[in-house]
Amino acid sequence: QVQLVQSGGGSVQAGGSLRLSCTASGFTNYRYCVAWFRQPPGNEREGVAAAYMGDAMATYYADSVKGRFTTSHDDVKNTLYLHMNSLKPEDTAVYYCAARERSLGQPCVATVEDFNSWGQGTQVTVSS
Repeated sequence: QVQLVQSGGGSVQAGGSLRLSCTASGFTNYRYCVAWFRQPPGNEREGVAAAYMGDAMATYYADSVKGRFTTSHDDVKNTLYLHMNSLKPEDTAVYYCAARERSLGQPCVATVEDFNSWGQGTQVTVSS
């Protein structure tokens, strides 16, 4: 059974940085797809970034975070990180990680419908 445990987040002033962590367990293949999503107050969940665990580079970034957010991973810890820099008030949201097994022909992108394993969510609040 796949489990995702998130940590990190919190409150920061605009221009600051935060790091989110997502630790996965239960995957049969180490090279699974992990994505980050966020849900601002009153809005739908939206994709932020995605990457294959074990790969050096992310496969997807939303336009709104390109150049500010990056992903990294620790394969030993089965943990994917979302590094959020130059944070803006509009980045305020509950952030979720999600993961799925790698599927031939299916790109690793942050599309909500592609995932059925989710972390518990963590609040990120950016004040102006």
